[in-house]
Amino acid sequence: MKLLHIDASITGTASVSRQLSAAIVDAASEAVPNLGLVRRDLDADPIPHLDSRALPSVRPTGETAQPDGEAARNAAILQEFLDADVVVIGAPMYNFTIASQLKAWIDRILVAGKTFRYTENGPQGLAGGKKVIIASTRGGLYAPATPNASADFQEPYLRTIFHFIGIEDVTIVRAEGVAFGPRQRQAALDAALAAAPGVVAGFAKAMAA
Repeated sequence: MKLLHIDASITGTASVSRQLSAAIVDAASEAVPNLGLVRRDLDADPIPHLDSRALPSVRPTGETAQPDGEAARNAAILQEFLDADVVVIGAPMYNFTIASQLKAWIDRILVAGKTFRYTENGPQGLAGGKKVIIASTRGGLYAPATPNASADFQEPYLRTIFHFIGIEDVTIVRAEGVAFGPRQRQAALDAALAAAPGVVAGFAKAMAA
């Protein structure tokens, strides 16, 4: 089994999402013998945001092909994702949505003909069969049924993205309200950390079946 670990937080060792994603990966390493692990830190090794100069390296054509280095890097990012059985993503909420660093990574894995295609019946995902675990952290309270749930453009967006490319097995391990003071921060993190082993046990059993 191969696991891809993505971190997007820009707050370093203070990051709750980094602590939570690391705990999930550690639990997976203990539960799954010989787990293959690939880690990509989108802050330490950022992916350029997609613009007119970078687009040809994702969608190359004969007239606009970019230098081999950038195209090769994008191909490697995509292949890491395609090779993974499980993807663990540390995804903090920034300004009601995902980190721009994570969006840049998503722009490299949503590739027509690789992870999705359009048909006469509409889009079809091509990346099914994977398990995605999102370590979601938020400063406020945005869970379903909370007063600010309508301001959550983080978790629904990520679910939509993975559904679009055919991945239905998405689990969110959430710590929120972490900006409400040290006590709430620790309580939210402790609750999320306590949930991690159960999430891992579920997919480890399924993958072994």
